[in-house]
Amino acid sequence: MAKEEKKAPKLRFNGYTNDWEQVKLGDVAEITPGGTPSKNISDYWYPKEIPWLSSGEINKEIIFSTNDMISKKGFNNSSAKWINQNSVLIALAGQGKTRGKVAINRIPLTTNQSIAGIDPSDEIYYKFLYHQLTKDYLKLRLISSGDGSRGGLNKKLLNDYAVNLSGIDEQHKIGVLLSHIDNTLQLHERKCEELALTKKALLQKLFPKKDEFKPEVRYKNFSDAWEQRKLGEVATFINGRAYKQNELLDSGKYKVLRVGNFYTNDSWYYSNLELADKYYIDKGDLVYTWSATFGPHIWDGEKVIYHYHIWKIELSESLDRDFTLQILEADKAKLLANTNGSTMIHVTKKDMESKVISLPNIEEQKQIGSYLMKFDSLIALHQRKLEKLKQLKKFLLQNMFI
Repeated sequence: MAKEEKKAPKLRFNGYTNDWEQVKLGDVAEITPGGTPSKNISDYWYPKEIPWLSSGEINKEIIFSTNDMISKKGFNNSSAKWINQNSVLIALAGQGKTRGKVAINRIPLTTNQSIAGIDPSDEIYYKFLYHQLTKDYLKLRLISSGDGSRGGLNKKLLNDYAVNLSGIDEQHKIGVLLSHIDNTLQLHERKCEELALTKKALLQKLFPKKDEFKPEVRYKNFSDAWEQRKLGEVATFINGRAYKQNELLDSGKYKVLRVGNFYTNDSWYYSNLELADKYYIDKGDLVYTWSATFGPHIWDGEKVIYHYHIWKIELSESLDRDFTLQILEADKAKLLANTNGSTMIHVTKKDMESKVISLPNIEEQKQIGSYLMKFDSLIALHQRKLEKLKQLKKFLLQNMFI
């Protein structure tokens, strides 16, 4: 016996029990692809009179303005068409992952040929449609013509695309709830960005500028010039151990910490080896991953053996741990800025040891390090809230739609 097709989502507001109906998108909405006036005729682009959206702008998610405008003459002499506000925009084509992305349109505008407007009828609430198509992003890419990144959507594919509709009242509740979560997500994203910019400004104020020996802002009772030292003179970088395959076990006394365990890899190897103290990392130790993905960390777990691609950093009495972490984080940001954001940077022990750093006395280091660590904790708190909201939205998209 054939399995009965699901006609309602798993998660619903109280009071709604009716089956959902599957319809073609073209039966409940008007699909309007855009057009681009000739770039060779300046009168089509000046004066700037009519908002005109390019495909890359779809990533704004909510469109309140456009980066460019066309003239009335350009509109009348091209395939550009008006698209109503409170409609949904969809990228028909575009580089990378743009194709299939959707946005909510808040102003009357025109678009280029790589974007279509979806103007819903009274049977479908535009926010509900936006979130359903957001959920269907991968499906939309799959059905698009062509293959790989060269594929494209078109008016016929969208007209025939199946959408699942509840009653308009239930659509409204779903659309409003998910849009509220989107707004909260954007607030947290902006907060994270603002905090990151604030920390960047703090680092510029709390540390001396190039060729200077005192910072612009200092804690009370500190006035001495900072001292310049090579990092290798005040810290010792200890390589972890390279392991043979038969030394890495599925279970054992110690976990073997690898670079991936700091980032995306939750799987562990184990070892029963008893080694010299320098080959163990304890909770609170400062370490540095230097292969593939690189950067400093404070280890927050149990005692582990660590891999060759990690340095344990033993600090002299001249260095505070939290202050040193901030120096190494700032150095990492500088390295990334000089390599267009690539994380595939070769960091050598010799390079690290030869870096010249500016140091105040240990008490001032502690004050600066403690303050910046608290600031990092605040950033991490907002990032965790952001991740939880993203997970919540993903769960609701998967369970409030068919």
